[in-house]
Amino acid sequence: MTPSASLPMYNLPEMQTVNARFWEALRGLLVDAGVRDLPESLTFDRLPVPERIGPEILFSQTCGYPLETIFSGQAIRLGTPCYAVPGCDGPTHCGLFIVPAGSPARELRDLRGGVFLFNSRHSNSGMNLPRRALADIADGRAFFAKVMETGSHPGNLDRIARGEADATAVDNVTYAFWCHYRPETARRVRVLARTPASPAIPFVTSVATPPAAVAILRDALIYLAREPCTAAARAGLSISDIVDMPAVAYSRLLEYEREAIELDYPVLA
Repeated sequence: MTPSASLPMYNLPEMQTVNARFWEALRGLLVDAGVRDLPESLTFDRLPVPERIGPEILFSQTCGYPLETIFSGQAIRLGTPCYAVPGCDGPTHCGLFIVPAGSPARELRDLRGGVFLFNSRHSNSGMNLPRRALADIADGRAFFAKVMETGSHPGNLDRIARGEADATAVDNVTYAFWCHYRPETARRVRVLARTPASPAIPFVTSVATPPAAVAILRDALIYLAREPCTAAARAGLSISDIVDMPAVAYSRLLEYEREAIELDYPVLA
């Protein structure tokens, strides 16, 4: 079995160089620590929400909500990055409701009866966090006229910029990268509202990874996040630190789910 490494969460085509530089720096630290049989390069075609986190996954990044649900018991969290982008507070992030720049909407209530795009039913920032935010105002009934699952955060932003729907929700880190690499398109959208806060998307490895290798991965990530010699590798991904978040922090995502159910809004609709 060949080990696999990927960074599928923030993986715009324009970001392949900075993602590759991050893996190159991490890989070098792992080699120095004695880890062998490492992949030379990242796998760039891994889906943000794959079918599973298999034993071949040595290093990846996976949304916190599916880690608590469909991927429960399949992965070990290695560390949570802190991103130097608007909307992050240390190792947290949030979802953003994005609308066309010319939208008449001024608050979430104004989106009622519109068309909403989300990337995946298993997404935290695309589904779980906006579901919780909307549960407070949905009055226990469908909020939108149409909800479409598309498979892509960046694709949804592009579609909102083209005026193909009334709103979407993406995490603030995705939005920051998309605005950076596609500034002309970004001028055609705006932020309407934020969701509740959430732990940021962690780096993970398979539960099949030997404990000694897990420890080396964690140490290497902390070194990469804090040493001057690796500053360029982390700067391209706007990472200011990588920290250990307790499991209870991610269980809050299931509390958001339960709260939405208690408010009679169990499904984003």
